[in-house]
Formats: sequence, structure tokens, C-alpha cells
Amino acid sequence: MQFYKPYRTFIIILSMMIVCFSMQAQSVKQLESQRKQTLRNLATTSKMLKETKKSQRSSLNKLTIISKDIKERRKLITNINSEIGQLDVEMDELDQQRRLLGNRLQHLKSDYAKLVQEEHINEGTYAKIAFVLSGKDFDQSYRRLRYLQEYSDYRKQQVKQIQQVTAEIVQKNDSISVHKSTKVEVVKQKLTEAQKLTNDVQKEKGLLTDLQKKEKKLRQQLRVQQKKADDINRKIERIIAEEIRKAEERQAAAERKRLAAEEKERDSSRSKSKVRTKTTTTKTTTTHTSSKSVSVLTKAESLISGSFERNIGRMPWPAANGFISGHYGVQPHAVLKHVTTNNKGIYIQTTAQSTARAVFEGVVTQCFSIPGSNNAVIIKHGNFRTVYANLTQIYVREGDKVSAKQSIGKIFTDDDNDNKTELYFQVWKGKVIQNPERWIAQ
Repeated sequence: MQFYKPYRTFIIILSMMIVCFSMQAQSVKQLESQRKQTLRNLATTSKMLKETKKSQRSSLNKLTIISKDIKERRKLITNINSEIGQLDVEMDELDQQRRLLGNRLQHLKSDYAKLVQEEHINEGTYAKIAFVLSGKDFDQSYRRLRYLQEYSDYRKQQVKQIQQVTAEIVQKNDSISVHKSTKVEVVKQKLTEAQKLTNDVQKEKGLLTDLQKKEKKLRQQLRVQQKKADDINRKIERIIAEEIRKAEERQAAAERKRLAAEEKERDSSRSKSKVRTKTTTTKTTTTHTSSKSVSVLTKAESLISGSFERNIGRMPWPAANGFISGHYGVQPHAVLKHVTTNNKGIYIQTTAQSTARAVFEGVVTQCFSIPGSNNAVIIKHGNFRTVYANLTQIYVREGDKVSAKQSIGKIFTDDDNDNKTELYFQVWKGKVIQNPERWIAQ
């Protein structure tokens, strides 16, 4: 209808603004979600620090936790700055939408006032009847009747639009108020976190200074830890290599049995027909050639292996909470200069009483102990294996099928090292060790 033409441009502009606002709202939600996750991480490190306070001495464990705390707090402050900026953008958008709605409301009220005025001038049933009957012919009278009906409907529609726009303006005002309150809270939180960050940095400097005075002791501790790590890695490597060797032997035995059966069938065929013998020989050669590419995995294991590989970067952590205290590969020592360690897996530090959990469905192939390093579990996922070490209790047995996130053992808490609770985690593809950080969700 012609009545709506003046508002088409307005509706298009408002619709585009609402779409843009929705996209930004998603961004704010993401920032808020990240902020809450970082706060949960800080709660975990705070709990770890409380567990170490039983001993007031400086330790490498305290330094590791505080360094992680500083990293998370800086991340939080950066996140808060982004959230504040996004809230400002959204408030500007809301204010602009509110102004547009206000202008539209004025136009609607002005049009409605004109309609009321015209209605007042032409008031009375007699005037309307006269208007209809004064048509030149029946068709014109009918069109006039339709016009009066549409005119009446339009008035009703105008009332509905005025009510709707008024309600939208109230909603925008409420949203702006909520955003302002959120911004006040977030700014307050930023100031609090900035002060905590300053305190953490001072603590870190103090710990680092104290530990640098204990270089000789730290080097002794490092040698002991490195020897334990080497023993664990060698044993795990031997066990996995032995598992693969046995699997290959079983496959080779099955292949020999298959070939022997084929040979027996060929011998039987030769006694019947020379022509059939040639045909069988041709088939045998083809079958023997294809057998070289047969995998040692069963069909079910191949499916699990493929699924495991497709989920790279999306698997759950082997501990419900915590942080990576030792990254994969060559890493610099936190205190000792020019000293590095070469980690064959990752170390995940968590809170006391925490459990290790499977990162993917699979079958437990090994549960074993390592002198001086507690217990370990190996889970097979087709051609892949995951290793969970430094466990005090094991909740599974060899041959058990496990699902993702299923608890498999309790992580050891070292009372002699500030109640440090740390899981050692590895990922293998066949005989090749992988970087576990590439496989778990970040």
C-alpha cells in the first residue's frame, strides 16, 4: 500500500543495523565466555597455590604456578579491555537504533493525528454512506466502500505500529541500562585484576631471586627428574615396540596360514586339470601381491584409528582442569640459564585428588608400574596409543574398553614437593611419538 512507502527506507536501515548488532552480540558473548573460562583457570591456579602454602619455602613448583597465574591474569585483562570496547560499540548501536525508532514513532503519531482529524471532519455514518452512494456507477461505489475498509484497517495498523515501536524503544532503553551496568562491573573487575597482577609479578621476582641462589640444588633436582623421565620414556617405548612386534607376528602367522591353505587348494586343483592349474596360479600371484598391503589392524581398529586422527585438536584434556606445566620438545629451564629439557610428552599440573581420563575411546593394553615414578596406563586407539603416567591408583584393567573422558586412575600428589599433582601424557602413532598439544583442544 502507498501508506508504507515513506517507511521502506527506514525499515531497511533498521534491519541492517539489527543484523550487525546481532553479529556483535555474538562477539560479546564469546568475550564473556572467554572471561569466565579464564576466571575458572585462575581459580584452579589459586587452589594449587593454597595447596603449596603448607611449605613457605621457595620452590620451582610455586614459581611455575605463579608464572601461569600471571599469564592467565594478563590474558584476562586483555579480554576485559576487548569486552569494554565491544560494550561501547553496542551501546552506540543501541542508542542509534533508539533514535531511529524515536523518529519513526514521531512520524507514526503525526500520521495518526492526521487520520483522526480527517475522521473527525468526516464523522458520522451518514457521511460515509453518502460518500459510497454518490459514486457514478456501482463499480465506483464498490471501490469507495473498499477504500473506507482499507482506511479503517490502516488506522488499526497504525495503532499497532505505534504500540510496537514504543515497546521496542523501551527494550532498547533496558538493553542500554544493562550494558552500562555490565561495563561498570567489568571495569571494576579490571582494576582488581590489575592490582592482583602487580602483586603476582612481585611474588614471581622474589621467588626467582631466591631460587637463583639455589642453583646447585636445582641442578641436582633436574638430574634426578631427568633420569626418572628417561626411565619412563625408555620403558614406554619398549612396551609399545613389543606390542607392535607381537601384532605383526600374529599378522604374519595368519598370513602364513592363509598361504598354506591356498597352496593346499592349488595342489588339489593341479591333479584335476592343467588349464585350471594355470588359472589358479594367476589368481594366486594376484592374491599374494595384495597381501603385502594388508594392515595389521582389524576393520574395527581401522575405523577407530581414522576417527582418532580426524579429531586432532578437538580431544578433551586428560585431566578435567589444570594447565600445561611442561610443554613437548626442548624447553628452557625456568630458572637455570642455558639449561634445557627435552620432553617426550607434556606435563599437566592440576589440583590434588584429580583423576586422569581417557581422551578417546579405545582398549587398555598395558597397566604397569615404574620404580620411583608410580604407575602408567596405555590405551590403544587403532594405530594410535595414548599414555597416562604418574598415577597412584589405576581404575581399569588390561583388555577393558574405555570411552572418552572415562576416569582411568588417580594422579599422584607429591607431598615432598609442595603437594604437586602432575600427569605425564603422551600420544603415539605406531612407533612414532607425537606432540600431544596438537591433539587436545586448546
